[in-house]
Amino acid sequence: MSEPVIATKQQKTPKKTGRPSKYTPELAAEICERLSDGEPLRQICRDDHMPAWTAIYAWAAQDKNLSERIAQAREQGYDAIAEDLLAIADTPLMGETETSSANGLTITRQDMLGHRKLQIETRLKLLAKWNPKKYGDRQILAGDKDNPVEVKADLAVFETMLETVELGRQARGK
Repeated sequence: MSEPVIATKQQKTPKKTGRPSKYTPELAAEICERLSDGEPLRQICRDDHMPAWTAIYAWAAQDKNLSERIAQAREQGYDAIAEDLLAIADTPLMGETETSSANGLTITRQDMLGHRKLQIETRLKLLAKWNPKKYGDRQILAGDKDNPVEVKADLAVFETMLETVELGRQARGK
């Protein structure tokens, strides 16, 4: 006689909803490489083969190793942007300006110095926001471990005031 077959209830795994992830180690490596070259994440994500920037943040939240790689790539990217500032400052950018007058239209070809200044200032301000310890202006508003707050009171002023009050009391006979 054969043994009876007992039906077991199989647990179904819930179906995943949403789009499948585009994550691959190669894609993550490309993102980190481009970040380390100073390219902003949202600009990277505009490429057709790239995921949305929100997906990359989600991947980083789930994978500590990826999060650390992205942070390190960004640090390197800040240095790349800082190095680019020298090239912008040292390389003239020729452009044309048009001026109309009673004599007609005058076209002047010259270095676009104002444009280069704007490029440099914008990058410097972004670097100061992204990494204030390295690229920001040094401002000590409160003490920290490197620069503890020291309070030095000059008590000579208070001693003089007390002596004056005491002399006044003695003069009034109190």
